[in-house]
Amino acid sequence: MLSLDDFTQISLDDKPVFDSLHSRFPPVHSGEVFTTMVSWGHYVDYRYVAWEDSLVISSKDANNLLLHYPLGKPNADIVNQIMKLAVREDAVFGFIKNNEKKCLMSQLPHLVFVEDRDFFDYVYRVSDLANLPGTAYGKIRNRLHKFLHNTTYTVEDISIKNMDEIHEFLKRWCLWRDCASDELLDNERKAILFSMSHFFELGLQGLAVRIKGALEAIAVFEQMNKDTVVVHFEKGSPEYDGIYKAINMETAKRVSSRAVFIDREEDLGVPGLRKAKLSYHPDHFIELFHVTKESLRASLT
Repeated sequence: MLSLDDFTQISLDDKPVFDSLHSRFPPVHSGEVFTTMVSWGHYVDYRYVAWEDSLVISSKDANNLLLHYPLGKPNADIVNQIMKLAVREDAVFGFIKNNEKKCLMSQLPHLVFVEDRDFFDYVYRVSDLANLPGTAYGKIRNRLHKFLHNTTYTVEDISIKNMDEIHEFLKRWCLWRDCASDELLDNERKAILFSMSHFFELGLQGLAVRIKGALEAIAVFEQMNKDTVVVHFEKGSPEYDGIYKAINMETAKRVSSRAVFIDREEDLGVPGLRKAKLSYHPDHFIELFHVTKESLRASLT
């Protein structure tokens, strides 16, 4: 019987376990990516159990314990064990994607699903972000053209040569944004610093924009599956209007030979972030759902 005692906190040493599973069952949502879990583990407390050809994930924030639909090759027994554990521990059973939702509904038709809109991943066509075609992207093109007209910049790969500069840039970024006064920003700061401190161990890639000799924007990304690159972090100086448009475009151009889509993760319900992500016209979302505790309890009794 599955128990919370079976779960182990995710650490950098567990990367081979996740790499092995993802080589056979590639992730399709950014929350399934090892970098996400290990970088945000200080805040969300990600844990896992290896079970046959699956990984069972739990996450816990200040409000809820969440038991995820299993990664990999689930079978009915594993899913049933997770649901029973959720009932015993008064946890939420979630991180359920559309195809998994349909499967559960066919087996347990009385389950009630709630969409987790704040955690939908935004997925864009690389060609759209690289070229900004048509009238839909007119405002973005105008701001980008203004930036390009007023600013001379160069683009370089994130490497060991500029890593110290990137850490200094991130310190400046947090001063600009006053990270210490916002819990989410402060925890994002910790996640970014962890990722940059373990950049090469995590297999990450990235770009930096240099203006007047100083780094003023960065993007950090990795290949999520054969069609998709996920952008984990994108930060720019507020001193240059349009710099986010530039780093976004440059990232799309850089990955265009190896990806059809760019996953730019979720908006976490932040209104400004949602508006910005929608303005780039996503091709589709990776939707997530959870099951109400009442319907799960009723379906298993």
